[in-house]
This record gives sequence, structure tokens and C-alpha cells, in this order.
Amino acid sequence: MLVVDHHDLMRAGLVALVGAEPGLVVVGEAADGPAAVAQAARTRPDVILMEPALPGLDGARACARILSAAARARTARPRVLVLASSDADEQVGRAVHAGASGVLYKDVAPDRLLRALHVLAAGDCLFAPGVVRRLVAGGGPRSGGGTCAGTDAPGTAGASDAGPAPGLGVLTPRERQILGLVATGATNDEMAALLRVTEATVKSHLSRAMTKLGLVSRAQAVVLAYETGLVVPHRCRAGRGEPPLRPGTWVTGARHVGHGTRIT
Repeated sequence: MLVVDHHDLMRAGLVALVGAEPGLVVVGEAADGPAAVAQAARTRPDVILMEPALPGLDGARACARILSAAARARTARPRVLVLASSDADEQVGRAVHAGASGVLYKDVAPDRLLRALHVLAAGDCLFAPGVVRRLVAGGGPRSGGGTCAGTDAPGTAGASDAGPAPGLGVLTPRERQILGLVATGATNDEMAALLRVTEATVKSHLSRAMTKLGLVSRAQAVVLAYETGLVVPHRCRAGRGEPPLRPGTWVTGARHVGHGTRIT
């Protein structure tokens, strides 16, 4: 795991906390964006814990460069968990659109932070309550850098040079259907059972949809599905025969871990 924070005391505390947790190993640390990019290339961490307000290169651009570099090298794409202050909506939105896999706020309890790191290490995405709703309300730029989830196909654009994402009109009806199901928290095997196709077929449709839309993670797919109105928050779980979520946790209709929302 790579820990990135420009405050020396905060970074030292995170390194000590993570380093003491069974199953988690700190392989490096960085105090700014350029150092984070260099350390990620050198250490190839599975998970990166990163604040969005970094000197030299902000968290969103650092995230995009890290993921793009992994794609070019055809190595595993690290999962980036953004640890942000509560007033950093714009920075958080840019980091998610650049490919971050999770967001927590700095007032999170230590045990919940550690649990979130385990969730990302297992391959899931996780957001603090309300994050996706705030991102949908605030909008923000998208990046096409990195790789599409579930594929090894590299992207080419970075956060600084990516244009607006195409509209949903570029998708086939099946691709739109699968994108909507992803936004409700459905896993690949659940979608395959519902649509009566193989899991490989689901992955293929999802990969093509994400490539067409310039998305690099399922987290981005969820945000886009809500931004475009493809999925209506208060209806998404009802569409899957499930009861409504409690206020403050309705955002994605996905699985929930502690006080966060997990997207699988």
C-alpha cells in the first residue's frame, strides 16, 4: 500500500495505523503528486491511500497518471482511496472521474478506514455516505485515462487533456441496460443470471460500454448513470425487488459495508 499526504504528521500517523493492521503492508509513502506517481511506478501497490489536495500535482491528475502508467505497462491497476476533507467536493469529483475507486472523509474512524482499505484490496469500490449524491449534484470533468474495469485494454487520455464523455446514445440497448444494473450495485454474476447470459458476455458488454464512454472504473459508471438520469436513486433498489435504503444511504443501491457504500 502507498500512503500519500502532504502533511508529515498526518502521513506518519496513517503509515503507522496501516502498518499495524494484519494483511496490510505499506510499501511506500509520498508527500506530493509527482512523488506519488514515481512511487507508484516503483512499488506497484495494490491500493493507494491519497489525499486530493497535493502540491506539485493534485490528487486527480496524480491518480490519472498512475492509472495510465499502469495501463501502458500492462500491470495491475491500483485501487485509489481518496481521503478528503468534507469541503473538497470539487477535488473529490475530479479524483473519482480520474479513476479513484473510493472516497472517505478525514473524520472517519480508524477502524472504518482500515476496513475500507481491505474492501479496496479485495477489488471492490467504497464511498462514504452521500459522496455519490454530492458528486452527481456537483458534476465535474471526466478522464479517459487508465484501463477499463475487467479488461486489460489501456486508455490514452489523461485528466488534463480528456474531453467531455460521450452521451449514452453511443451505447447499444444491452450496454445501457448493463450500465444501469451496475449503478444498482449488481455484480457480474447477478447480471448474468438476470439477463440469462454468461458472465463473460456481461463483462464484454460492460467493457465495451466503458470504453465508449471513456470510463475507467465502475465507480465512474455509477456516477454517470445518475448524472444522465439512466438510474433514478429512489427507484433503483425497488427495481431489483429490494426495500428502499435508509436516508443518507440510498445513493447507489449497492452493498453496504459499515457506514460506507460498496460497489462491486
